[in-house]
Amino acid sequence: MNRLPARLATLCTAALAGAFLPALAQQGDGTRAAISTNVFKPAKVGPSEAALRGLQLPPGFTIAPFATGLRNPRILAISRDGYVYVSRRDQGDVLLLKDADRDGRADGEPVQVISRPGAHGLAIKDNRLYLVTVKELFAADIKPDGTLGPATMLLGDLPDSGQHPNRTIAFGPDGMLYLSVGSTCNACNESNPENATILRVSPDGKSRTIFATGLRNTIGFDWQPQTGELWGFDHGIDFLGDDIQPEELNRIEAGKQYGWPHVYADGAINPPTTPVGEITKERWKAQSAPMTLGYTAHAAPMQMAFHRGAGLPAEYAGDAFVAMRGSWNRSAPSGYEIVRVRFRDGKPAGIEPFVRGFLTDGGRTHIARPVGLAIAGDGSMLMADDGNGVIYRIAYAGTDARAQAPLSGPPATAMQQQTRKGLGVPLTREREEARAQTGMPSGGTITVRSWSFGNGAEMPARHSEYADGVSPALQWTPVPGAKSYAIVMEDPDAKPITPFVHWVAWNIPATSTQLPEGLQEQPRLTEPEGMLQGRTSRGSPGYYGPRPPVGDAAHRYHFQVLALDTMLDVPPGADRDQVLAAAKGHVIATGQLVGRYGQSRAPLK
Repeated sequence: MNRLPARLATLCTAALAGAFLPALAQQGDGTRAAISTNVFKPAKVGPSEAALRGLQLPPGFTIAPFATGLRNPRILAISRDGYVYVSRRDQGDVLLLKDADRDGRADGEPVQVISRPGAHGLAIKDNRLYLVTVKELFAADIKPDGTLGPATMLLGDLPDSGQHPNRTIAFGPDGMLYLSVGSTCNACNESNPENATILRVSPDGKSRTIFATGLRNTIGFDWQPQTGELWGFDHGIDFLGDDIQPEELNRIEAGKQYGWPHVYADGAINPPTTPVGEITKERWKAQSAPMTLGYTAHAAPMQMAFHRGAGLPAEYAGDAFVAMRGSWNRSAPSGYEIVRVRFRDGKPAGIEPFVRGFLTDGGRTHIARPVGLAIAGDGSMLMADDGNGVIYRIAYAGTDARAQAPLSGPPATAMQQQTRKGLGVPLTREREEARAQTGMPSGGTITVRSWSFGNGAEMPARHSEYADGVSPALQWTPVPGAKSYAIVMEDPDAKPITPFVHWVAWNIPATSTQLPEGLQEQPRLTEPEGMLQGRTSRGSPGYYGPRPPVGDAAHRYHFQVLALDTMLDVPPGADRDQVLAAAKGHVIATGQLVGRYGQSRAPLK
């Protein structure tokens, strides 16, 4: 039998770059691209003493094994009491390690504290350990000896994973849990809007929204301690060549889109993909935030942590450290290291190697694939290698360690400002931006109806997210002089997001005074032609049906229709406030239909 060599070089068409595309129609646009791609997986060898002596660190730093024989350790979390928790995805569990005598090595044998298939991301808050698997989020109390109490499932319906099953979690300075959900593929149009995102989840799991989109696989993210801004390192697209695309360092902000799958880096276009709804790639590029800094392609950024400066020279305070697991899609390997992201005045100024030497024999072999990275209370770092099953401890032994107090925790202001936008405002029809012009022939009023329910009546379950989640059919009276219509659906009874925006749509052609049931949930529609849809409070485009907490009194859902004397120059995917700002002074009539929905019992799974 013939075997493929470890190093494979191929000249291929752009179709290879989309090798993991699902069966979605790709429209012809004249794209032609030839791409040279490589597969090279350096062989794993054991960490000999000679290899460990060859590791390269800045002057004054030391590295030594903290624990060995762990098989496949992945993500690390360290409690205030110094308990070290490490997930093992392949073994499906979390181990507890202790260093009671503070000698820099784990004491005795590790203890398995929880077992769940696909265990990966870890976070600690209020003496509770949080664990995320592919589809579930759990929390358990930490006992005085570091073991765990019974685990409670907080979420059980995270998206399917496909190519990127490695969920990670971290608590922000605003007290909310941020959860990274990777894409199902290399580059494709996802059918679930929660894929390729970072989610924002309440600690009890009852509230969950999409914080940012277009993030292929942002495993490592953390908050800069001086500014409180969220930064993350995203994995670039495979099969585009040795040096394309760079790994992306992004400042991640609420509601922003970060390019994937159609745009990458600082605005480069991915050849094989096509946005849905006939959105052009130039439009997608204009809507996407470019990366802040790039790093060597295919280096595979994993866990990321900001250092507050304890136990290190002052120059390290406020810098980030990132484990780079290492490439397989490049002729000369990249990654297999820890990098330092230098920050100056709260902004990234450069990326440089911090620990190198895990690649050996000229890059043909490796002794570690860095994944987990966490910072202990004394300022030392732990790095988990999921290849040889080692956790390494990196410490500073110099005499110029930071003597003053370390930086305090990141301020919550930045995250609070981003996530409070649009909260506590009146419903759309009561806002100044939606006030109808006086003296219009229609009297400024539109009659809105639905075949599914009457005004003030109960909405059928199929329109809720507990069932089919399809938009209802709507019809309204035509307005003379209207050039377009817009719709905003809001729930004034929702908590903590009030009002909760369930639907925002605009540039509905003036010739359309009705919408069928079950519209596509995407930023632009081709029927009605050119109708645009924006971001709901959930963070997804298109209609998002009622989902009141089980047992709540029925919530009210206001379907508000605006007649406009113009088409709006607002990009697809915009939010309600952007649409209303553009509509101000152009509203000639308004109307609404109010439906009610309550969920008396939990749906059957």
